[in-house]
Amino acid sequence: MNARSTLVALAMAALQSGVAHADARTNYLLHCGGCHGLDGRGSPPVVPTLRDEPGRIVNVPGGRDYLIRVPGVAQSTLSNADLAVVVNYVLKTFSADTASKSIAPYTESEVARYRAKRLVDPVQRRTEIWHPY
Repeated sequence: MNARSTLVALAMAALQSGVAHADARTNYLLHCGGCHGLDGRGSPPVVPTLRDEPGRIVNVPGGRDYLIRVPGVAQSTLSNADLAVVVNYVLKTFSADTASKSIAPYTESEVARYRAKRLVDPVQRRTEIWHPY
């Protein structure tokens, strides 16, 4: 079974089960995996990798809110609570080696606060937070 077939099968299973809140991995696969891939590798530069990169970003000043404010995350149909769980999953699963162990997990209220601030130019903002490093 290829990656696309796996995603379709998971989506169908979730829909048929009537699960109101899927677990973090399932939500990742349903909402992120189609572009970023089952393994988080993406297709840089078009689709950013989730391997190690989010862990590096969350460690720099301004990086924590940036991860939530990028359009693909901020405009997700996931609730704030589910989105917090998925981003925490991504950090733990794909960026465990680069995310500081002292970084607190995202919370529902934090995600709501960051999502409320529209990010007009994600590329420019990324340059701003990475420039000093």
